[in-house]
Amino acid sequence: MNTPVSLGIDLGTSELKAILMDASGAVLAHAGVRLSVSRRHSGWSEQAPEDWWQACLQVLEQLRRHPAYARVACIGLSGQMHGAVLLGDDDRVLYPAILWDDSRAVAEAEHLGVAFADATGSLPMAGLTAPKLLWLQRHEPEVFQAIDCVLSPKDYLRLRLTGERVSEMSDAAGTLWLEVAKREWFEPMLRATGLTPAQMPRLIEGGAPSGRLVAAGLGLAPDVVIAGGGGDNPVAAVGIGAINAGDGFITLGTSAAIVAITDHAAGNPASAVHSFCHALPNRWYTMGAMLAGASCLRWVTRLVGLADEQTLLDQVQAQLPIGQPVALDTPLFLPYLAGERTPHNDPLLRGGFMNLGHDCTPAMLGYAVMEGVGFGLLDALRAVQSTGADVTACALVGGGARSVYWAQLLANILQREIYTLHGSELSACIGAAKLGFMAIGQGAKLAVGLPVKARYQPDPTQQLVLQARYAKFQGLLAAARGLHD
Repeated sequence: MNTPVSLGIDLGTSELKAILMDASGAVLAHAGVRLSVSRRHSGWSEQAPEDWWQACLQVLEQLRRHPAYARVACIGLSGQMHGAVLLGDDDRVLYPAILWDDSRAVAEAEHLGVAFADATGSLPMAGLTAPKLLWLQRHEPEVFQAIDCVLSPKDYLRLRLTGERVSEMSDAAGTLWLEVAKREWFEPMLRATGLTPAQMPRLIEGGAPSGRLVAAGLGLAPDVVIAGGGGDNPVAAVGIGAINAGDGFITLGTSAAIVAITDHAAGNPASAVHSFCHALPNRWYTMGAMLAGASCLRWVTRLVGLADEQTLLDQVQAQLPIGQPVALDTPLFLPYLAGERTPHNDPLLRGGFMNLGHDCTPAMLGYAVMEGVGFGLLDALRAVQSTGADVTACALVGGGARSVYWAQLLANILQREIYTLHGSELSACIGAAKLGFMAIGQGAKLAVGLPVKARYQPDPTQQLVLQARYAKFQGLLAAARGLHD
């Protein structure tokens, strides 16, 4: 195996993707399988871990057709964060995995309070892992009593690949059970949720080896090394080369976030800003998170009955050209379809349109949605800046980065250069593959990012209108909150 290949796997919420990448960073092949979410009660969001494994097997079967598959020497894992996979003492799954956007544990998050926020890097929020376990203790006591281990989603794939119960610092930080500055399990929060360190997986760094392949029938050599990997945002950061203090980027996928890399733990729990461990040692990141991002555009596309998002984007560009300021009375949109984290920490908050008229068109709604997500990111950016994090030019990654219109609109709203990258839709897979190479001692090209595709500068002619519309957007929050008080 003179020219090793790394297999990078990213377990998303809507899709499991994987790539084959060589040591130069070239993506040789990629594949994906769609996933569905179960919402059996209002505010609940679940998936079956077995569905993840079956999707993984399907993706690997697709990649096996490529000759480079035979040269796989290492595997890196990335995945959706904050999910709870509950295992019994025989490693069987006890309950559906409770996902990051599940809001059933609102009361439990409030009960946990703010006492440990500085240590854990975040306020307790319903979507994070720890409050979900308190909910299970209260509402599913038999399931709770049977728990032998709690894993994050991508770590369940590791269990199936290696037989090892292992996690790493970035996903562990997203559970609220980690003391982020010390990068070790935080017993006071574990006790507060009825758990002990014995029910936690072994911790390693993202580029360290976690075990070797034991799963049979995959067409891979048994000595393949599986790296620690990481949560989707920190691993995407590795993929695009955002690994040093001062680097920053925006993710615009199902959810959205502003991420700033730091050399120390630096959160602002009062503004619902997270400070979590990076997937690399001695690095952290400060993040302002939105629970709905590009998913808002998918939602409004369905709402107006169009075939796909691009059709709607074409109508937006035709009716509201990106080079011209919109009318001040264009509809506004609150992007809180799944509640909100930064800066509001309100999982019960809901979205909506305002200022609709008989003349309103699908294009106006599409514009309002993209602008509303942009305003939400501006809220998050301001909260991140309150920690002292430096956020200047930002890379834009995720499915939303495919839209030239949206990228320019974000530059106008955030008043910062936004740039897109070739291959950014695979950034988490690429980061996972890089961490795989690190685990076999071949991480020299880790700092190399992705080539720039396009740069977008703020348009000064639109600043006054957008500032006025942002003020109106902010003024709608109190009314939106009043609907669930």
